[in-house]
Amino acid sequence: MSERKVLQKYYPPDFDPAAITRTRGPKPVGPKVQTVRLMAPFSMKCTSCGEYIYKGRKFNARKETTDEKYYSIAIFRFYIRCTRCSAEITFKTDPKNMDYECEKGAKRNFEPWRLGGGAKEESEEERLDRLEAEEAEKDAMGELEGKMVDAKREMQIADALDEIRTRNARNERVGKDGEIEVGAKDQRDLERETVEKEIEEAARRAFTTETGERVRRIGEEAEAEVTIGGKLEAKTTDAELMPPPSFKRGIKRKKDFSAALGIKKKVALV
Repeated sequence: MSERKVLQKYYPPDFDPAAITRTRGPKPVGPKVQTVRLMAPFSMKCTSCGEYIYKGRKFNARKETTDEKYYSIAIFRFYIRCTRCSAEITFKTDPKNMDYECEKGAKRNFEPWRLGGGAKEESEEERLDRLEAEEAEKDAMGELEGKMVDAKREMQIADALDEIRTRNARNERVGKDGEIEVGAKDQRDLERETVEKEIEEAARRAFTTETGERVRRIGEEAEAEVTIGGKLEAKTTDAELMPPPSFKRGIKRKKDFSAALGIKKKVALV
């Protein structure tokens, strides 16, 4: 079993370090390739076996630096293999559209948000048509908003005018017919007083006998005026003859429950 950390190395007896020569070979020609760990940047379908590879799946890919450049930004190419048939799939970076472009081995799935973009270059005529359509749409929206604002303002003005007309009509009616309205109000007060007097007279007649005496209710304890020696004296009632209430605290005697419980008390002999 070898050591985990080698501290001493074995050198054979015929080892000659002078026999070792350093050779400087030419630098490798072509693109620089290195192995990296990456995730699939988009969902794709393998053209060889039809396997779907979803976005975010991890691969051990080969990264290649190409000679292409977008301005001064380098473009990289990645090589991965299908998880089912091991067919080679290639895609590269797209700095212009801030995306990735699938080259061979797979077909990128449909993505609705990429309909207006992508690697397809837009011509001058298409750009002008697109700008005109956007401006027309903006003008239509602005015109609709303006119409809504105008309609709202007209409604507010109409409401204010109606309120002013109503107030002016009310002021004119009060100014012309003010005295008439006051006289009608006095007439109504007089009629109300007359009706109240008639009601009081009918009640008085209902509670008065033919001789003119007032009818008393049963159980009513009223004071009767009696004339004695030319003076008026009030007849005393039973309530006045009763003694005044006393709030003096009395001594409460305890009740003897011994007989009820069957307890007999012993008679004292002494």
